Amino acid sequence: MDALLGLRSRHWRATDWTAAAVAGFAAGAVLMVLDLIWSAIFNLDGPWRTSHMIAPIFVGSASPPASGYGFSIGVVAIALATHYALGIVFGLLMAAVLTQLDLASNATRAGVAGAIMGMVLYLVNFELLVVRIFPWLYDLRGADTMAAHVVFGSVAALLYWRLKRTPTGP
Repeated sequence: MDALLGLRSRHWRATDWTAAAVAGFAAGAVLMVLDLIWSAIFNLDGPWRTSHMIAPIFVGSASPPASGYGFSIGVVAIALATHYALGIVFGLLMAAVLTQLDLASNATRAGVAGAIMGMVLYLVNFELLVVRIFPWLYDLRGADTMAAHVVFGSVAALLYWRLKRTPTGP
């Protein structure tokens, strides 16, 4: 079976898990800043709407408030913890894929692969999970959210490419 899948002929490449986690965390920070700026400028509900929509995933509410998206330290803390934890998980998964497919060998390959993986992440999150599990997040779907995921994937991949440690010798 291994021979059919080509597993014996392929060399397993080591992923730098620390660089992957840092890349996911940092890309999550970039995404949060972009979302905060974008929401502050273009969202009539204000910059804290996204936090209010993410927090119900963990606080047990079936839906976010219909209005009144003011700043709440509890809501923002839950949203940040969720966002960064998921960013780290995606960073780890993305780095494993980049490493095994040898896509982290240069910045161009890493950036393009990261953008594609960011788009796949958007599709999984907003076309699969939101529709089936988190319907109150449906309003977050759209081109701006997809673009943010593409930026997130590119930043995470480029940071992994830059931060990863490579073997220095035999």
